[in-house]
Amino acid sequence: MRGTILTMGGGGFSMPEVHGRDVSPIDAHLTRLSGKERPKVCFIGTASGDADSYHDKFLTAYAERGEATILSLFNKAPEGYALPISELDRLLEHDIVYVGGGSTANLLAIWRLHGLPALLEKAAAGGTILAGISAGANCWYEASSTDSFGPTAPLRDGLGFLPGSFCPHYLGEEDRRETYVGFVGSGALPAGHAADDGVALLWRDGELVEALSERPDGVAYAVGRDGEVPLDVRRLDQGR
Repeated sequence: MRGTILTMGGGGFSMPEVHGRDVSPIDAHLTRLSGKERPKVCFIGTASGDADSYHDKFLTAYAERGEATILSLFNKAPEGYALPISELDRLLEHDIVYVGGGSTANLLAIWRLHGLPALLEKAAAGGTILAGISAGANCWYEASSTDSFGPTAPLRDGLGFLPGSFCPHYLGEEDRRETYVGFVGSGALPAGHAADDGVALLWRDGELVEALSERPDGVAYAVGRDGEVPLDVRRLDQGR
């Protein structure tokens, strides 16, 4: 597919303990990628059931950095920031669409019911940057490692905007690394990429451009049937 996608293994505004700063370098970099001084940013928290606390964190991070809106498919967006479900095509007007974490399986099911995947693909082709963390990163790939069903399991039902599979929280959660390497090694998941908390993978037109980290020890890997290969990771500064 055409377009730019930033997939985060963890970190960003929703995990401040990862970067230990008031401003997440990954979020700062994402807004710079838009090329706009005050980009239009829409947050989609479907994977968390549109948790109020997640909306609050997003608005704290982005309301002063751009024009912030929230698409709540559960009709729970804060007053003054809602993107009406009846006007989904307004997503095409945004510079960035940021997808939060939670349940990958639930996100995919609800998005498909509302026809969101085709609209987001059109938005990306028109220049909107797609971004997401954890489940919000998993969804863009063909497949992923997810805890949507309880224990970590393979899910081969992604949108397929990006090739292969993805694993977030690679070193941040106890079983993620071992199970993902096992899933890929057995063929339960196709070869793919893994990102630690605080690390993001930047894709353009379906090709991996670079790996970025907002922490000094962040890592990312390409994972195939023969095991994992570390990627070169560029450390982001504290830019605001």
